[in-house]
Amino acid sequence: MTALPRLSPDQFRSRFPIFGRRVYVNSCSQGALSTDVEAAMHQHIQSWHELGSPWELWVEQVERLRAAFAASIGASRDEIAVLPSASAGINAIASALDFRGPRSHVVMGEFEFPTMAQVWLAQQRRGATIRWARPAGDRLEIDAYRSLIDERTLIVPATHVCFRNGHRTDIAALTTLAHASGAYVFLDDYQRTGSAALDVRALGVDFMVTGCLKYLLAAAGVAFLYVRRELIDRFEPMITGWFGRVNPFAFRIDELDWSATASRFETGTPPVPNAYAALGALDLLDRIGYDVAGRQVDRLVERYRSAADGAGFVVRTPAEAARRGPLVVVESIDAPALVSRLAARGIVASCRGNGLRVSFHAYNNDADVDAVVSALEAESALLERATARSI
Repeated sequence: MTALPRLSPDQFRSRFPIFGRRVYVNSCSQGALSTDVEAAMHQHIQSWHELGSPWELWVEQVERLRAAFAASIGASRDEIAVLPSASAGINAIASALDFRGPRSHVVMGEFEFPTMAQVWLAQQRRGATIRWARPAGDRLEIDAYRSLIDERTLIVPATHVCFRNGHRTDIAALTTLAHASGAYVFLDDYQRTGSAALDVRALGVDFMVTGCLKYLLAAAGVAFLYVRRELIDRFEPMITGWFGRVNPFAFRIDELDWSATASRFETGTPPVPNAYAALGALDLLDRIGYDVAGRQVDRLVERYRSAADGAGFVVRTPAEAARRGPLVVVESIDAPALVSRLAARGIVASCRGNGLRVSFHAYNNDADVDAVVSALEAESALLERATARSI
């Protein structure tokens, strides 16, 4: 099959109709809808209309998605489980671990998304001990983990980019530290996957979860679990189902065999409609390239962060490029009200607590940044000021 031509950022942007009506800077909550993803969803509906129940075709689409995602992160397709949510992936691994031995500690930072934290907190009933790496303000340095990770540590769950403040953890350094003590590293990449190039081999992580809701630009209901090949056959999850078997369509009820691939961490019927949408999104992202997307995002993040800082707003996201992702958070005195005011100006953003979240993808441009900055200046009564904070 002949590869489609690469897209420039402007051509990429043209595939997202919302930009004809809104300034969309909310990929940290939900990626914008492209004509490609919409067409893919219609393709599924059409197959349903015309063929009724073409399960062989639908399962083939899920396998195509598995291979496409694996290629996008530098993994093998056998290392990827296709799941309905990141929560399902975290639970699958947590349920397969044994906390009764000498390693029972789970070390994680306070920047985790609630699901990641809550799943591990639930393991305390199975013998897990939770140890918290505490941030210093809006930063969580590797040194915060250093005194906690030792020979009792079983696993270190870690978000790549914090959903509350945009802080980016040095995952490669954390992995080196954890592996030196024999601990696993479980990366949550949900707030970054799709916005830049990602190589799980280079990072050295053992497990990773992410999903298509945000920067992978598809819909809720489909996610991925990466398990490093050498680890797959070590784990048998307590949470399982017929698609975790060697051959689901053998319909055996008298035997529990385990797939030799990461599909052993899958459970029930795959999320077929969402797999169609995700394939449409991954094909589109492949056409612009994750390297191009990453450069565009980095440039826009710096333009916005610098402008917000220069205007005297309290920026909670680190200034160093290596310590931030596609998300920038500015402190508000009433963030929900500010989000509402921005919406009235045609700008779609979001908040967590009193942090206004503005996030960028390859479909954003300088005009989007400038529109947000102008709107914030007009609504500055709802923003914290750096001078006021320092008094």
